[in-house]
Amino acid sequence: MSHAPQPVPSPAPQPDSPHASQPDPLHASQPDPAEGLIDDPYATYARLRDTAPVHRVAGPDGSPAWLVTRYDDVRAALADPRLSLDKSHALPGAYRGFALPPALDANLLNMDPPDHTRIRRLVVKAFTARRVESLRAPIRRTADELLDAIEPLGQADLVASYAAPLPIAVICDLLGVPAGHRPDFRAWTDALVAPDPARPQSAKEAVVAMLGFFTQLLAEKRKEPADDLLSDLIAVRDEGEARQGEEGRLSEDELMSLAFLILFAGYENTVQLIGNATLALLRHPEQLAALRADPSQLPAAVEEFNRYDGPALLAIRRFPLEDVTIGGVTVPAGETVLLSPSAANRDPRRYPDADRLDITRDTTGQLALGHGIHHCVGAPLARLETATALAALIERFPRIALGVPHRELRWRPSMRARGLLALPVTF
Repeated sequence: MSHAPQPVPSPAPQPDSPHASQPDPLHASQPDPAEGLIDDPYATYARLRDTAPVHRVAGPDGSPAWLVTRYDDVRAALADPRLSLDKSHALPGAYRGFALPPALDANLLNMDPPDHTRIRRLVVKAFTARRVESLRAPIRRTADELLDAIEPLGQADLVASYAAPLPIAVICDLLGVPAGHRPDFRAWTDALVAPDPARPQSAKEAVVAMLGFFTQLLAEKRKEPADDLLSDLIAVRDEGEARQGEEGRLSEDELMSLAFLILFAGYENTVQLIGNATLALLRHPEQLAALRADPSQLPAAVEEFNRYDGPALLAIRRFPLEDVTIGGVTVPAGETVLLSPSAANRDPRRYPDADRLDITRDTTGQLALGHGIHHCVGAPLARLETATALAALIERFPRIALGVPHRELRWRPSMRARGLLALPVTF
């Protein structure tokens, strides 16, 4: 999953294919080399947006895909029921994504209605406005404790010491994972999102470790339930088993997959958003000064950070249930469609002067957290965590600055998730 898009030839249509006579409208507008999509994806996306609405590329798994970058097209496609998340609708051999075991794969990122509707209905109860707001004080306490630990040092890597441990603590508290039983989630997620090319087996090792961890955790929660989300989901699963046919039922694979997704997504995206937002402020001191002068702007600023440099370079892949026309290009049924919220959010057709950070901007409609029925269910929590983390950081360190030149910063080698490997700062 670490490969950025490379130009690939369009597959030759077969003589009896209904698309045999359709020319490739994108042959002359292929993506640039991969390096730009890691270090500076926005310049590459700008060229792609300007050249054509849809591009034929090699996806993260190396198989051919259709990349969509313009705002109107991405927004419409995110909510298009003809674009399925269910991998069973992919053409044979057209998609070679990393395969999770069934116990982790039966999650919302691979589902369409009605299964998606049934399971999402159970999850949204964990992220109601009231429940999320009740987490504000605990999140701030955790943030202050992390800053207490690094303040005497005068310098720190904010990813390792702040942006990563804060969301881990929050999501583990929500699920009910004891502090003494929290393994290195960052190592697991890195192995899945941006695996080390020198250790190709690392992704499989991470999956085995996660499967073992959740198997044991579910067993412990069944034995000793507590007041936490995971215990609640186990109760739904076990009670539903006894009441066949009810909408609230969960299979055992769905239960484990749901726990995995909440932990994985609840941690992964927020880590990157906090890190990217902090860097954006350090590189735009006038915006940082504005937030210091008026912290009430933070909720709106978080929306701009999502738009300006959000963590999701690509949404989860989709497969057309029928031939679908996107941006004037017909995508055959079963082929892989990649939608880029990051490219869409920098589209000047939607946001004037889109490459400029402006915390007062009207960010209505920004797509970093999705759109339609697959909009991120944990979005309210991610927003609260990011706003709280930035507020604590700004208040604590009035003279915070980058610890290295910007050009020395390194990004995770992934075309899916935009995030820093480290963020050295001084206080």
